[in-house]
Amino acid sequence: MQKWVYTFGGGSAEGSAADRDLLGGKGANLAEMCNLGLPVPPGLTIVTTACSHFYDSGRVIPDALKDEVRAGIRRMERLTGRQFGRDSRPLLLSVRSGARASMPGMMDTVLNLGLTDETVQALGHDAGDARFAWDSYRRFIQMYGDVVMGLDHEVFEEILEDEKARLGHEQDTELSAVEWQHVVARYKETIEEELGEPFPQDPEVQLWGAIGAVFSSWMNARAVTYRHLHNIPAEWGTAVNVQAMVFGNLGNSSATGVAFTRNPSTGAKELYGEFLVNAQGEDVVAGIRTPQNLTEAARLAAGSDRPSLEKLMPDAFEAFQAICDRLESHYRDMQDLEFTIERGTLWMLQARSGKRTAKAALKIAVDMAGEGLISEGEAVSRIDPASLDQLLHPTIDPRARRDVIGSGLPASPGAATGEIVFTSEQAVHAQEEGRKVILVRIETSPEDIHGMHAAEGILTTRGGMTSHAAVVARGMGKPCVSGAGMLRVDLRNELLITQGVTLGKGDVITIDGSSGQVLKGAIPMLQPELSGDFGLIMAWADKTRRMKVRTNAETPADARAARSFGAEGIGLCRTEHMFFEGGRINVMREMILAEDEAGRRTALAKLLPMQRSDFVELFEIMHGLPVTIRLLDPPLHEFLPKTDEEIAEVALALAIDESVLRRRVETLHEFNPMLGHRGCRLAISYPEIAEMQARAIFEAACEAARLTGAAVEPEIMVPLVGLKSELDYVKARIEAVAKDVIAEAGVGIAYLVGTMIELPRAALRAHVIAESAEFFSFGTNDLTQTTFGISRDDAASFLSTYIQKGIVEQDPFVQIDFDGVGELIRIAAERGRRTRNNLKLGICGEHGGDPASIHFCEETGLDYVSCSPFRVPIARLAAAQAAYRNGG
Repeated sequence: MQKWVYTFGGGSAEGSAADRDLLGGKGANLAEMCNLGLPVPPGLTIVTTACSHFYDSGRVIPDALKDEVRAGIRRMERLTGRQFGRDSRPLLLSVRSGARASMPGMMDTVLNLGLTDETVQALGHDAGDARFAWDSYRRFIQMYGDVVMGLDHEVFEEILEDEKARLGHEQDTELSAVEWQHVVARYKETIEEELGEPFPQDPEVQLWGAIGAVFSSWMNARAVTYRHLHNIPAEWGTAVNVQAMVFGNLGNSSATGVAFTRNPSTGAKELYGEFLVNAQGEDVVAGIRTPQNLTEAARLAAGSDRPSLEKLMPDAFEAFQAICDRLESHYRDMQDLEFTIERGTLWMLQARSGKRTAKAALKIAVDMAGEGLISEGEAVSRIDPASLDQLLHPTIDPRARRDVIGSGLPASPGAATGEIVFTSEQAVHAQEEGRKVILVRIETSPEDIHGMHAAEGILTTRGGMTSHAAVVARGMGKPCVSGAGMLRVDLRNELLITQGVTLGKGDVITIDGSSGQVLKGAIPMLQPELSGDFGLIMAWADKTRRMKVRTNAETPADARAARSFGAEGIGLCRTEHMFFEGGRINVMREMILAEDEAGRRTALAKLLPMQRSDFVELFEIMHGLPVTIRLLDPPLHEFLPKTDEEIAEVALALAIDESVLRRRVETLHEFNPMLGHRGCRLAISYPEIAEMQARAIFEAACEAARLTGAAVEPEIMVPLVGLKSELDYVKARIEAVAKDVIAEAGVGIAYLVGTMIELPRAALRAHVIAESAEFFSFGTNDLTQTTFGISRDDAASFLSTYIQKGIVEQDPFVQIDFDGVGELIRIAAERGRRTRNNLKLGICGEHGGDPASIHFCEETGLDYVSCSPFRVPIARLAAAQAAYRNGG
């Protein structure tokens, strides 16, 4: 029979950290902490498969699950000595989500469940604090009314602000029990007025409502967006954790906090976090009150005069520090912890691997390897390859003048410049228009996930280092300054006001997430130096990986950048990109407009020295490393003018009649250029083009070898081959040119001729094509287009809908479609090597920089991947992780 519920608490648990897929991350780690004997409030976890059942059955909670939950609550009652729904020593519950992958703040939580008009009296009597009881009740009504009943939380906030203004209070803590009782009454009245139903007074009704709401939140907009951004499958579902409440708001001997066992921004080995006295957990995360430092060292560094937890509650701090050390050693990773101190007693509420910046991830991995906690291979496997992007972006030039207009907490490192926007919708709209923006908010919430993703950086006037903005920004690799209290945000008039300076929407600011400074205008930036921990991790990665990593480059700047990032050659040089620059395009047009072969050869003779000099420079930069050069690929009409003004300008430059030029443009027009006269088809129609390019390559190889002393072995790639006979025709022309150049130069030239596999027919007939091809390079951009019958340039209009509706999980132009396109690659690789066992195999599409696609390439046995220059470090790391996980 299906087991829906696993219990934990009292020193034991059904389950452990190994059951993450079933219990979710939170439930699995709560169980693990119980098994370790740590102080964890008892509770139960509803398994992730129940979430799928919930949706499959029309959002109905099955009776069998309800029975198991009731049994779990009876166990909690025995362990706590309290009773759920009773008016004497009431048991209150928290109901939280817990997916197998951490999704901080994306789904819903309900605290203090079980409070009613009767049990609130009992709670006050039991705690000896009526004010605490009524404050807890109003928190519960506000949370339940929003999460379960659907009344926006801002409605409750407005009521609370009205009451505080009426009473002359500034802080929530100033309200008395009677005043909180009045707020509760207004909350309940508003719910009944707005929703047409009373706030439920049956604790069991409350419980099923909260459980259903947590399941439902798996499909809310912010959770769906987060899953899409982090590649989390919708079918995983979420677990639900129901746990006995413990209270950090029971006076000055109580507290609640969030901590990391190491600094998540820098990676330094130091306890890092914040706490609040007499508060519940949401108070710390929301940043409504200014939090306090955990350690004396952190307090002194911050210049705070408010006592640290270490000083204020030394016994609880000592116990917490010991638990931090134990959990980090047990999990062999930096931990993100939540805790509550209830009248001096420490309770652990959560442990999970902490999110961190790329810089911190590198330092933590290197340090833990040095401490003997993990191996070098594990250190390499711990780094998210995509996170390396954070290290490849600019930082503020230290020599630049800084017009500082405010400062806050350095919540996520790096720097960003952009126009001010005040809403997430504005950020998304600006991104669509190609404008870079800084999202400026009083505080962010999970509803801002889309705007945070669209923005270059985030600035908030509230919140601490563990606020929503800080945690999410660090996970995204976005610079963030939080808690900039000296700045004031006027949302109504869309103004940012500080120190006599008023800035509006569209004004440019720069934020420095490493120092916490906010600066007026755009500030000069510097590229980072990739050394230290980065260099060490990459050295370990290079020892581990099997595949080579090349780059896609045709300009000297790109080639040099790629070499600085560790590229081991060029996997794709797109020669057509070389013809669009400066005066070259007119020579190219002259060749296209020629009436016969003689005219074309005259123009090609002008292009030859240009091509040759390009290739000499690339060969010199690569200094003996392999360089794969693709022959001209795009349709010829792309080089010709399109508008009347352009036609007139080109006709004048080439001294030809406009009507002649217009006729030639019309002649070359194609209804579907992607599948038209391009690739090897051009070389067959106009072999003189391929001959010119081959001569430029071979002559450049001779010259570069002479200049550098390093032998050059060019790889000439014939594009869009679908038939062996096509490749044979073009290859014969290349070989004839090679023979001529070798005779003229008096030196031998080693070279390879291969093809780009970008058509399904080529993949299926790979065993035949390999009789002539000495290498295959998989052009997965076009292979994806021709396999799906989808134009990459037009797919954005519907692929996002496909992803939202679950038709596809990933954009196939971002991550290889493993089942379709991937199967064609596997077939081509296997059949090609069956014919030619030393056939060199690589990939040069955009997928060459995607970590998941790189894992596929490792499993398929490819020799190398090729990607854009700034993704070379990502590819090096991903290739190492793929080899490590495959036992390499």
